[in-house]
Amino acid sequence: MSTQRIYLLVFAPLSMEQRRPWPWATEVDSWSVVLLSVVWVLLARPAAGMPQFSTFHSENRDWTFNHLTVHRGTGSVYVGAINRVYKLTGNLTIQVAHKTGPEEDNKSCYPPLIVQPCSEVLTLTNNVNKLLIIDYPENRLLACGSLYQGVCKLLRLDDLFILVEPSHKKEHYLSSVNKTGTMYGVIVRSEGQDGKLFIGTAVDGKQDYFPTLSSRKLPRDPESSAMLDYELHSDFVSSLIKIPSDTLALVSHFDIFYIYGFASGGFVYFLTVQPETPEGVAINSAGDLFYTSRIVRLCKDDPKFHSYVSLPFGCTRAGVEYRLLQAAYLAKPGDSLAQAFNISSQDDVLFAIFSKGQKQYHHPPDDSALCAFPIRAINLQIKYRLQSCYQGEGNLELNWLLGKDVQCTKAPVPIDDNFCGLDINQPLGGSTPVEGLTLYTTSRDRMTSVASYVYNGYSVVFVGTKSGKLKKIRADGPPHGGVQYETISVLKDGSPILRDMAFSIDQRYLYIMSERQPGILSFSALQPPGGMMSSIRTTVGGVVLPSCKEQTQFSPCDR
Repeated sequence: MSTQRIYLLVFAPLSMEQRRPWPWATEVDSWSVVLLSVVWVLLARPAAGMPQFSTFHSENRDWTFNHLTVHRGTGSVYVGAINRVYKLTGNLTIQVAHKTGPEEDNKSCYPPLIVQPCSEVLTLTNNVNKLLIIDYPENRLLACGSLYQGVCKLLRLDDLFILVEPSHKKEHYLSSVNKTGTMYGVIVRSEGQDGKLFIGTAVDGKQDYFPTLSSRKLPRDPESSAMLDYELHSDFVSSLIKIPSDTLALVSHFDIFYIYGFASGGFVYFLTVQPETPEGVAINSAGDLFYTSRIVRLCKDDPKFHSYVSLPFGCTRAGVEYRLLQAAYLAKPGDSLAQAFNISSQDDVLFAIFSKGQKQYHHPPDDSALCAFPIRAINLQIKYRLQSCYQGEGNLELNWLLGKDVQCTKAPVPIDDNFCGLDINQPLGGSTPVEGLTLYTTSRDRMTSVASYVYNGYSVVFVGTKSGKLKKIRADGPPHGGVQYETISVLKDGSPILRDMAFSIDQRYLYIMSERQPGILSFSALQPPGGMMSSIRTTVGGVVLPSCKEQTQFSPCDR
């Protein structure tokens, strides 16, 4: 059986002689050079902190990695893979390996085999990890896979001991889709109350079995009979949304892919990609589909889903539209970016990667953009949309769910920042996109992942690419956008960096995950190179940045 390894790579700080003045934008094209320099530092300075390499062996190279999360208190790294969930130390030493597969199964068995016998032919089937979330107050890990129609486990954080594996009710089956990156979950918890799991998932045509969006109970007691039940479920109102069969009759390949999700203020947000559904137009070929990326917002305390609002979003530059969401990350802005957006440094900002256009979602073009959206600006546009609809203007504009244009109903209702909907004018869509600020674009080597943190008051954004490179971009906000100041080749085989990236709790390391050469890499020295911050202070205060032509001698410039 072949061996798979995970590497922990540490970039040692450069000496003063090795440092270049900002912008330091050397693109490291030769991985062997980087390895050689790191090994040399290790041999010359054996006492300099952590070891330069730490390897992690998994049982089978075909069991690729799917998800990664870092515990914000302990720094432990949890990895969801095909057939395994791992707990690792901060330097990627394995502590626990929990088996999740393979098992005998068949996707046609519904209810699944673990509930009742199935007459279908059973085969040994891999379990793809599709969801990995830490429930902090209860010290447990929620891990959901593709086996048995998509059941979940609650695992104890310390040793990955199974606390419960709910599977005896219909609502316990989340989705049998065995592709990672199509499901996202958000846990919210009010003080003194049980938690709730908001979960969005692709359903692969099985809309009768699985809701595309739902909220579920997450009791403190893992053995509670209410575990993962719908928050509200009656003949008339439920905490779920299903794709109507009429939509699939018109658009046979219709599905909703959930790329990212988060909670901010009193709301839960999901970022999705889905086909457009022009009214009355049948589309039977996947190649004919146009896709749109959308922001979906719900109130945390709205079990009836009356607060459901969905608006398209994306960004543009020089007339080029970027509409195919690839990855996203919620972070606080640095003082500089906050000032540029006229928000507080404690406000939330969404960083998102989009590919060009609206076609070829499953094979997106290389032309891609990094964009920023203040959550306050998103909420403001949603409030305007609600106010317009409650004034009786236009339609609900949610054809995929309603099947037709439904006129907005005029009602004398005050719409403030915390409005959570009524039983009219819902669910609500829209056609005017939420436009973000385009920070950076590239016409080659599509960007695939994003993470951001604040250093010395500035937002530094880390972007992974489809060829295994890591870009470092300083996000200034309007009017300058962002500046790439370094690109590092991190994956030797050129495989894409996956969506999940995470910082260590001391923000000295960035964990990066790849699928084909499955590996998680950790980088120290995240701080910009010597001289950079003093240079920033002279460039963001209204001084025009150099043009692309002038900039190329210092740093990669794509546009």
